[in-house]
Amino acid sequence: MRRHRTIIGSASAALAATLLMSACGTSGSETAGHDEPSGEQAGAEDAEELDAPAPRLVTTYDGGIMTLDAQTLEVIDDTKLEGFNRVNPVGDSRHVMVSVAEGFRLFDAGVWTEEHGDHTHSYAAAPTLTDTVYETDTPGHVVRHGGTTVLFGDGDGKIQTFDTSSFAEGAPEPQVIQAEEPHHGVAVRLEDGSTLHTIGTEEERSGAKVVDAEGKEIARSEDCPGVHGEAAAQDEAIALGCEDGILLYKDGEFSKVDAEDDYGRIGNQAGSDESPVVLGDYKVDEDAELERPERISLTDTEAGTMKLVDLGASYSFRSLGRGPDGEALVLGTDGALRVIDPKSGTVDEEYPVIDEWEEPVDWQQARPTLFVQGEKAFVSEPEKSEIHIVDLDTGKVEKTAELPHATDEITGVTG
Repeated sequence: MRRHRTIIGSASAALAATLLMSACGTSGSETAGHDEPSGEQAGAEDAEELDAPAPRLVTTYDGGIMTLDAQTLEVIDDTKLEGFNRVNPVGDSRHVMVSVAEGFRLFDAGVWTEEHGDHTHSYAAAPTLTDTVYETDTPGHVVRHGGTTVLFGDGDGKIQTFDTSSFAEGAPEPQVIQAEEPHHGVAVRLEDGSTLHTIGTEEERSGAKVVDAEGKEIARSEDCPGVHGEAAAQDEAIALGCEDGILLYKDGEFSKVDAEDDYGRIGNQAGSDESPVVLGDYKVDEDAELERPERISLTDTEAGTMKLVDLGASYSFRSLGRGPDGEALVLGTDGALRVIDPKSGTVDEEYPVIDEWEEPVDWQQARPTLFVQGEKAFVSEPEKSEIHIVDLDTGKVEKTAELPHATDEITGVTG
């Protein structure tokens, strides 16, 4: 199987070489009589054709990355990678970005679908941790929106933007702009070609601004102390979390939705194209080493209002998700997955999934994690090294698997 090393800097590939690595087996059944899969990506020449797309999960553990079949939970691949690893989907249904010391490293989950004339064909190959690295100092958030993928480097303020579909050809080169100063930030490319990104320094973050395709500033707000995280709602309303509410950008203008409390911090959000409401956490203790909140926030980006919902149980920053119809999902420390109507704030369902748990003080320590893909929710239970599939229509735990490692982060690709 081919392997390539590409270290990509601000504008061009700086290095190319060949590296041999070990690989595990493939999944799926081979079907003859169709075109061969295209592309120069690792594993393409060894691909098997499938009858339908084969979604996969990409999970991290202390010392590596496991790839699972999202339907059977079978371990397809176990890639060793030292250190604390973070994963985010590229958005092309195939690739994942892994945060490493040098920047963002491209992981090929090994499943994809191609168009051949009037037909589509799905393929599966061995997952591959490629040597394509998009260099940055302290890799941070990865944002997928409107057919683009944006990487933000916290240590250098580098913002790297890609046409998401370009990853089908291998290792595309990014368009690069810079934040005003390095900080723990986030950026999103909007559908009109402008870029919204946070502003701040290593010591203090204050808001966000929007620049057009030529880099000219077209909007700015510094009314968002401690700005953190991003979520897109229906009609391209972008929500940024603040220590005193939510900063919104919509229709070319910033606006503020104030929190109920003087210090009402929202730092993690989950949006949906099916809903104008953004789900967020909500913390009120500015001095806490670790606050374990029991309320979540629902911010209506159309009405400019915020509703707080008491869950009766705490949760963590890896507990938030959205269902296929925009429903708000929260995994509580009581082990229940709550389904919440985003408009009314009513908790419609509470599905028992795992045992009770407590959020660890160290944010890098594994804790139960919620990941949603289509009609299914995937919930990890690190204490048991287990992962569960929950049918969001019925709340039934359809399948549970014990894994060789206790998982930390979970993401996935649809193939």
